[in-house]
Amino acid sequence: MSTSRTARRIAATAVAAGAVLSAVALPASAHDDDRYRDRRHEQSRVEISDVQAHSRGRDNGSNRSLNAEWVEITNNSRRGVDLDGWTLRDSDGNRYRFDDVRLAGRATVRIHTGAGRDTRTDLYQGRRNYVWDRTDTATLRDDRGRTVDAESWGRGHNHR
Repeated sequence: MSTSRTARRIAATAVAAGAVLSAVALPASAHDDDRYRDRRHEQSRVEISDVQAHSRGRDNGSNRSLNAEWVEITNNSRRGVDLDGWTLRDSDGNRYRFDDVRLAGRATVRIHTGAGRDTRTDLYQGRRNYVWDRTDTATLRDDRGRTVDAESWGRGHNHR
């Protein structure tokens, strides 16, 4: 056998071995990346997506005016999330506790300050006074008390 023929066979074998190794290693690394992406996504799947901190129009203390201030919570994942026991607080310590609430995947719920009838898209705190000040922070905590998200606005803060 000539030297050039042997060199070609060795090169072909090396290329074939490289292709096999690539085929085995590539899916494993892609799978690892997907797991990392899923973990990161799971951590940030529920968030405070919008806030209307004070009623638009006349702040006359009516239930309609109270319900014009709200906080929206969005579930960015495809799976539903059980919000039972989660809380939403302001800087003054006013707290709303989610009871028997499940937020569907890719869904948003708006938590109003005043009274009303709870639906899939709107929840009501039943308060008679405004909660969210012009400078404030809304903090969402899970049922274990861990902060899931916080949104601040007013002096020195950008509102979404």
